Amino acid sequence: MSSPAHITSAPPAREAAAPRLGRLTLFTVCACVMVAQSMVAAVNLLIPQLSSSALRPTATQLMWTVDAYVIAFAGLLIPAGAAADRHGRKGALLTGLALFAAGAASSALAATPEMLIAGRAVCGTGAALITPATMSILVHLAGETKRRARAMTAWTLALGLGGALGNLGGGLAGEFLSWRALFWAMVPLAALLAGAVARVVPRTERVDRGSPDPLGTLLVTAALVAILFGIIEGPVYGWVSARILVAFGLGALLAAAFTAHARRSRAPLFDPRVFRSARLRAATLGLAVSFFGLFSLFFVNSQYLQGVKGYGPALTGVAIMPVTVGMALAPKLAARWQARPRPVITAGLALIGAGLLGTSTAGPHTPYGVYVLWLLVISFGTGTCMPALTIGVLTSLPAHQAGLGSGLGTASRELGAALGVAVTGTVLSGAGRDFAAGMSSALVLVGALTLLATVAVAAGYRERV
Repeated sequence: MSSPAHITSAPPAREAAAPRLGRLTLFTVCACVMVAQSMVAAVNLLIPQLSSSALRPTATQLMWTVDAYVIAFAGLLIPAGAAADRHGRKGALLTGLALFAAGAASSALAATPEMLIAGRAVCGTGAALITPATMSILVHLAGETKRRARAMTAWTLALGLGGALGNLGGGLAGEFLSWRALFWAMVPLAALLAGAVARVVPRTERVDRGSPDPLGTLLVTAALVAILFGIIEGPVYGWVSARILVAFGLGALLAAAFTAHARRSRAPLFDPRVFRSARLRAATLGLAVSFFGLFSLFFVNSQYLQGVKGYGPALTGVAIMPVTVGMALAPKLAARWQARPRPVITAGLALIGAGLLGTSTAGPHTPYGVYVLWLLVISFGTGTCMPALTIGVLTSLPAHQAGLGSGLGTASRELGAALGVAVTGTVLSGAGRDFAAGMSSALVLVGALTLLATVAVAAGYRERV
């Protein structure tokens, strides 16, 4: 018979070890965000085919086919990130993939332009759930600082690759398949990713604090949608037209209403006083500026290569792929100085601005090799600053708000991207039929604004709070 001492000497049962971030989990999560980001740009190369399709969309309907995804995506990012923290990040990711697949299927089956636009909006809603949930999962699984930095580097690389791969996929579908094929391809891809997520992504601890904030969610979402509408439609209706001024005014009014509500609420969607941190303000500005420059490039690239250089859609998609090289290589070099983010971020944003100024010199007779050189400069700049800026947003917020931090950061990126396309489109429309001259003027302006904003970001990183 065992003695009591023998019984009590057994070590107490320990809590199950916290799940760790494995390579298969990292790959799966990054693949999800890559697919979500790819659909921002993929449709751009299908516009000529869509315009001559049986749907017969008007110019306004074509514009909304492109913009519905971006507006739903960016407008819902902040509440989607907060919802993932509160209700479960893995569940939010699986729900996002299901909505993404449903939206893609609806787009592929669309019999009218309105159905296509609605399908794109559903896709964008799914992407808004996918993107912050993926980052929040990585933050909670990565653990210690160095592993977290590597995970964020992989996540930001996937984000950049998604834009480039979207151009490639759209170009291939536009030249060899139909526009419906691109949307059909997303359905089994999303299902495959959902199966992988269910199998290899562990659940993370939820935030059990307070109650949902439906009014705050409505206010911040409506504010973002109004501002995005103004940015996207500004080149179409004119920046000082009544419609655009009302949109911006409404966005500002709703943002102010959210701030007042959040300051009074016991459990707000997020506390706007977090922006008292100079580091957080600088990091969100830096993310917006990086995508402001990058998507200005993406906007003119396909038109330059097809309309000026005479490339086909597929070759155009391939021709921009060198932009992924710097995004893949630069983070590994920049990681050596991760303890000193300010010079890394300043150098990266400055390279983006300088690369845009260099790209502005491209014309009909510019060799592709010279054009690629400037693409690589922009690419290395993006790869250098993006991980540090992403980490800057996350470290400015408590760890339990990683999903919200991802939503804030990604909303900044998408607002910057929309503004870059809007500014570039406005300058191009003013140039008339001389696209090369308009492209040069647009990229000079965007490059100069990027360099000016770099100074403001660097100043924000000088402060410790």
